[in-house]
Amino acid sequence: MANKKVWLFLTLVVLLYLSSLSDGAKKKEKKEAQLNNKIKQLLEWNMRRSIIRMNGEKFKTYVKSTPRNYSVIVMLTALAPQRQCSICRVANDEYKVVADSWRTSQMYSSKLFFAVVDFDEGQDVFATLKLQSAPTFVHFPARGSRKKADTYDIQRHGVSAEAISKWIGERTDIHIHVFRPPNYAGTLALGFLLTLIGSLLYMRRKNLEFLYNKSYWAIAALFIVYCMTSGQMWNHIRGPPYAPRNPQTGEISYFHGGSQGQFIVETHIVAILCILPN
Repeated sequence: MANKKVWLFLTLVVLLYLSSLSDGAKKKEKKEAQLNNKIKQLLEWNMRRSIIRMNGEKFKTYVKSTPRNYSVIVMLTALAPQRQCSICRVANDEYKVVADSWRTSQMYSSKLFFAVVDFDEGQDVFATLKLQSAPTFVHFPARGSRKKADTYDIQRHGVSAEAISKWIGERTDIHIHVFRPPNYAGTLALGFLLTLIGSLLYMRRKNLEFLYNKSYWAIAALFIVYCMTSGQMWNHIRGPPYAPRNPQTGEISYFHGGSQGQFIVETHIVAILCILPN
């Protein structure tokens, strides 16, 4: 009788163990199916455009929730005209350069996706991430929780495609070679300027005394000095926003709050203050 109870108990334990293995296998298969469906959908969207546009629901499903074995770079922005965010448009253009470079790269895979959430389409996303300004770039890693470095420091590094690509490489170990489509506007403008100067010099070839005018050279030198002392070169290198507007309050900032950054409008004010005493 005792042996029968022991065998009955052992049989029950084995059945429970096999049942748990079966449930575990089913859960694993379910997660794999969910993951495959998510990747399939993301790849389908990615074939249409390099940056996947998301609202709150898509963000929650494809970025925040598990299972997920891919990283997502999300630009949170405010591109609507009424938001008057000029830096958002600049950042969007540079972000698209990086996303296009990735999609056309030989290294392209389902390990990395680029997405965008506009404030007017995903205010709940801004609230969840506790964001008060735009644009902001955030990296959502394939595994683990986000760290401070997963939020891109625009004020420090600017919004150039090269700087964004470098940050992505540091966070994901995926190094994207930035490819910019040829832009002949600068070459044409320079050619036009040189042609114009050459034409003026040719027309006044018999009277070039103005080239020796000290006042003209002094004005040109002062212009360069004021540009440099006001921080125009820093603007060119870093690409800061002109006068960012808070997407929630609509308040415009004219001066940067930190010592490591500045706004373009701030440099214009400094240049005017330098000129006025003179």
